[in-house]
Amino acid sequence: MRNKRILLSTLLVAGVLFGAAILSSRNAEAEVTSLTPNRSVVWKDFLGVNAQFHFFPEAAYRKQMDRLHELDLQWVRIAMHWALLEAERGRYYAPFDAATKVMAEQNLKAVGFLAGSAPFATSAPASSPYQDSFPPKDNRLYSDSLTRFIERYPQFEAWQIWNEPNLPPFWRPREDPDAYAALLLDAVVTVRKRFPDKPLVTAGMAYFSQMPTRNMDLMLKSLLEKGLASYGLIVAYHPYTEYPESNEVGKNDFLETARFVNEGLRGQGVQQIWATEWGWSSYPGPKEMQAIIGVSGQADYTLRRLALMSALDYDRIFLFNLSDLDARASVRDQSYGLLDLNGEPKPVFHALKNFLKVTGPRLEPAEPPVFAKTPKDLYSVAWKREDGRHLLMVWSATAGKLSLNGIRQAELYDPLRGTKQALKAEGNTLVVGLKPSLQLLVWD
Repeated sequence: MRNKRILLSTLLVAGVLFGAAILSSRNAEAEVTSLTPNRSVVWKDFLGVNAQFHFFPEAAYRKQMDRLHELDLQWVRIAMHWALLEAERGRYYAPFDAATKVMAEQNLKAVGFLAGSAPFATSAPASSPYQDSFPPKDNRLYSDSLTRFIERYPQFEAWQIWNEPNLPPFWRPREDPDAYAALLLDAVVTVRKRFPDKPLVTAGMAYFSQMPTRNMDLMLKSLLEKGLASYGLIVAYHPYTEYPESNEVGKNDFLETARFVNEGLRGQGVQQIWATEWGWSSYPGPKEMQAIIGVSGQADYTLRRLALMSALDYDRIFLFNLSDLDARASVRDQSYGLLDLNGEPKPVFHALKNFLKVTGPRLEPAEPPVFAKTPKDLYSVAWKREDGRHLLMVWSATAGKLSLNGIRQAELYDPLRGTKQALKAEGNTLVVGLKPSLQLLVWD
């Protein structure tokens, strides 16, 4: 259940607790959005991917890992379905053991999330076809199993406690912030008795943690009221939206909501914020909530969102997904990958590789150049590369022209197409032809 329209009005309810001011949504008359980051970004540490290596034969996931190394990335968030990995208490899934050994060999930094009740632990009625979608009948069963997984796979960097409990399909019969808070606290206390220094992460809350059957209230708000900020946890959510910038054309609600939630979490003392899923599917249909955008739309949307998230207050983000999946996933969820089922790059992989090559491994915040003339729907993010050159991430839905003062010459890269164009100023003004997709402008 991804890319459902978010409701900004529900965030206003959380305003007092979060202590953050919500920005007004962009209306039909678009405004220039020029972002100035407040900290450096090292892609290898900032950008990770979701992966399910144990769904594939070893030769296939080794190929996936090789492709990940082509991007010079190392963080992987690994789906750990409790019902699969420990179908009987104390009996573990051999393909997962094998995949974890290869991950360690490949120097990947893994984050595990344990979710979906095992058969011996589920609270589901015997007649329910959704046995693993119910929480455990005893939180200690979950906490003890999580502790054993941490002991079994010590190379994992961090552990996430459940996944998307704010959605009924992942916490039946309906989302319950009190019940999840109890599971979370029991797991934290139990794990820290054995592994006091192991980083723990809240479940990745779908979207911005709205609870569909509870008037779209935020589960993060409920958890903060119950003392979440005092647990010393990394807090995570999954900022899926219809478009990279928003849920509606001409609005800015992704930026506004991400700022609102992140500022609120920081204001309550949360030290690390991760977006543990985000992305778009290239599925061919039939339509399942997300619009059908194809492989080219997936590449375009991914780069625009990555540019925005790089300038927002996230400590780490995990793209969903490294590889397409087989029929075990829904039609839409089968096609989120950077790679197809054969491990071959999709357009989004090539675009991301081009993007990372132009930006270089590290970016430092920079003031934007002087704009002499801009289209009203301009988006831009200003950086300085490791080699000292300036870089501007830029796009415009109306594909107008951007005029910059004081820049004599520059290179304009289109990572979707892998092209480069040399630009020279006329007089004191450099004119850049914009596109609805992201381009990278580089100058001395």
